Amino acid sequence: MANAHATGHTLNTTTLGQSGPQVFPLGLGCMGMSGAYGPTDDTESVATIQAAIDAGVTLIDTGDFYGMGHNELLVGRAIASRRERVQVSVKFGALRGPDGAWLGIDTRPAAVKTFAAYSLKRLGVEAIDIYRPARLDPAVPIEETVGAIADLVKAGYVRHAGLSEVGADTVARAQRVLPIVDLQIEYSLASRGPEASIFPVLRRLGISATLYGIFSRGLLAGSKPKGRGDFRAYLPRFAPVHREQNDAIARSLQRFAAERDMSVGQLAIAWTLARQPGFVPLIGAKTRAQLADALAALDKPLSASDLNALEALVPEGAIAGTRYGAEQMAHLDSEK
Repeated sequence: MANAHATGHTLNTTTLGQSGPQVFPLGLGCMGMSGAYGPTDDTESVATIQAAIDAGVTLIDTGDFYGMGHNELLVGRAIASRRERVQVSVKFGALRGPDGAWLGIDTRPAAVKTFAAYSLKRLGVEAIDIYRPARLDPAVPIEETVGAIADLVKAGYVRHAGLSEVGADTVARAQRVLPIVDLQIEYSLASRGPEASIFPVLRRLGISATLYGIFSRGLLAGSKPKGRGDFRAYLPRFAPVHREQNDAIARSLQRFAAERDMSVGQLAIAWTLARQPGFVPLIGAKTRAQLADALAALDKPLSASDLNALEALVPEGAIAGTRYGAEQMAHLDSEK
């Protein structure tokens, strides 16, 4: 199936899983619109979501804990007049305090259904297109969590089930309970771990992937944390001890991109599309200008020689520091 985007080209859509929706080759990740990377403007955020939809983007990704509900309210405003043109993906389960503190994860069946009730209300929709636990809850078997999503599907409140940041064994167990349309996981030039065991299992089971962190949260473009409210300040890759090594790689990428009349963001997207055909990168654009830059990557595919040169420039493991802090890395099922 084809779809036109802003530059007027026709692109093939991607089907998520064996039974999921058909989506545009890029999705829009909305987390950054709710303060994760510093101050934002709600009016510009809504305009950016609407511009993405008008350009052909169909998959909008959010989480009920992004800004403690703020992000879902924002997405709800943006899609109100465009609901039939989008699929909304929602992550749930993360617990947060009034001060924004992270308090753990809860994916018990009763919690799953409670979270869904509030998400439906904030989004202003009758059904969530793809519903997924944000992380594996070590206290709850994945079969119970996915079973609760199956109940929501049967009742008409959810259309499809997804997963996030889980390993191959968990994916296979979940798939036996309910068809999983996609796994959401971090993947980029800087984070290539899923290539070893997770992606092969997804392809064998007929499950897609939605890929976040394509720009490694701006690291690949040389972006720096913008104050205490920017959670990148707490990530090892942005720590001063790793700055010299990672900044040198960012400068090399800037030169490589400039030689090909691309931005670093476009280069990161084009690399991902070339490396993982059929998977869908989620673009964390906060403004219409960032969105336009990202969409233009679809018109700038990398040649095989470009791909080889880029991977020689940034080989696997070249970026210093882990993608999350030690405690969170230890709790990630996808890292086990």
